[in-house]
Amino acid sequence: MKKIIFTLLACWMAGQLLAADVPWLTSVPDALAQAKKENKLVLLNFTGSDWCIGCKRLTADIFSKPDFLNYAKTNLVLVEVDFPLKKQPAALEDANEALQSKYKVHGYPTLIVLKADGKVVWTNYEYMAGGPPAMIGKLDEVKKKYLP
Repeated sequence: MKKIIFTLLACWMAGQLLAADVPWLTSVPDALAQAKKENKLVLLNFTGSDWCIGCKRLTADIFSKPDFLNYAKTNLVLVEVDFPLKKQPAALEDANEALQSKYKVHGYPTLIVLKADGKVVWTNYEYMAGGPPAMIGKLDEVKKKYLP
């Protein structure tokens, strides 16, 4: 029993350390600057993190998995554009609403990939089945098409 608890604790800690290495930003201008500097794509995740069932599944099934996190660390700058039920700072709410309007987002989850110049190169309007391999495969297609 102790071995099981220790193993689960070790796995949880490893996942937390890995996730800490791949932060989700909230500023698109900061993300674009980082993407330009590091030659990466920007992944915008429009989410209702505390109420949207598809959003929660996307996080649990893909965004929290080591395969995706490892891929993201080398290939993506992640941006969370959140519309939770809980109150956010007014400036963040305003920025998120402006992004929602700019990209014409009408549902969650919506994923948008940008080049470092801000050009939209891929959009997905729903939960993506297939776990990290499906997501990584799609992002790799986009990367090969739009990054040198």
